[in-house]
Amino acid sequence: MSENSIKYELHESVFKNDVRKVAANLRTHDVGQKDMHGNTPLHIAVMKGHKECVQLLLAHNAPVKVKNKLGWSPIAEAISYGDRQTISSLIRKMKMQSRESMEVRRPDLILALSQMGDFFMELKWDFQSWVPLVSRILPSDICRIHKKGSNIRLDTTLVDFSDMKWERGDISFLFIGDAKPSQSLVVLDNKLKVFQKMRYEETEAEIEDEVDILMSSDVVAAQISTKLITFSRAQCGWLFREDRTEMIGHFLADVYVINGLLLESRKRREHLTDEDLHKNKAIFESFTKSGNFLLDNTEIQRRKSLPPPKVRQISWEEYINSNEKYIHLGRPMVCKETRKHFKA
Repeated sequence: MSENSIKYELHESVFKNDVRKVAANLRTHDVGQKDMHGNTPLHIAVMKGHKECVQLLLAHNAPVKVKNKLGWSPIAEAISYGDRQTISSLIRKMKMQSRESMEVRRPDLILALSQMGDFFMELKWDFQSWVPLVSRILPSDICRIHKKGSNIRLDTTLVDFSDMKWERGDISFLFIGDAKPSQSLVVLDNKLKVFQKMRYEETEAEIEDEVDILMSSDVVAAQISTKLITFSRAQCGWLFREDRTEMIGHFLADVYVINGLLLESRKRREHLTDEDLHKNKAIFESFTKSGNFLLDNTEIQRRKSLPPPKVRQISWEEYINSNEKYIHLGRPMVCKETRKHFKA
């Protein structure tokens, strides 16, 4: 047995779909351990379609949002593979892990808020775009933020988005630090004099709707690279250029420009049909050109699982010893990459 096989026994048992050995290895191995490709046991189980292993790993709280060296999570690989039950299971586990992670950090957050001085601030934001007709539907608002003790209140006028227009109102979001988690987030409609406590769990129908959306959309991974980032003073003036300054509250502040920002995005679409691609493109073009969405008023049809991809004839030894070249175990990837440079 090679050194890698000993080090990644859990990965190997998942790779070979040996459920009994997986159960045994879970007692002594880290369920979230990454191999040299950055894949966790859950990544491998999902890509190879080993559904029993997937459920067993999830039962042991395998991390769902973790990414491999190519930047893909188990959920991304599940969407690519196309098994509806697996996607649904991963979404449920991801939401549960997110709630648990928030609750673990909650005491530190409450303590930090309590130790911070009370304050009030206004935050003005305004989105713009060079795309015709898009700028007029991008939101803008002045948010008012109050902080007292461990409580935060955020006031906003943006209520809803319908018929390509933003609806204005008077809405407040309350975070009550010393309340129970289920009662700590409250939304107030100050015009209607009503409030609602925000719930933590989605309904079954909402989960299924989310699965349908994921199965019919690109799998997107995006990141901003700051390796080449530089800062330079912003200039003003037509003939005689000078460093730009602005008053921020009661303070005179120097204005800087950030250069060298790079937005890298990758879209995977091997799980989409030609009909999906055509429909998604039509919706996007309708939105950017005419300002209207093309919506299908027919009853929502639940998407069925895709046929499994052709099994790749790769042995465990070939996979685990391929130190230089990444070997993808799932459905062959169809990936579109874009890179955009911008400054802020």
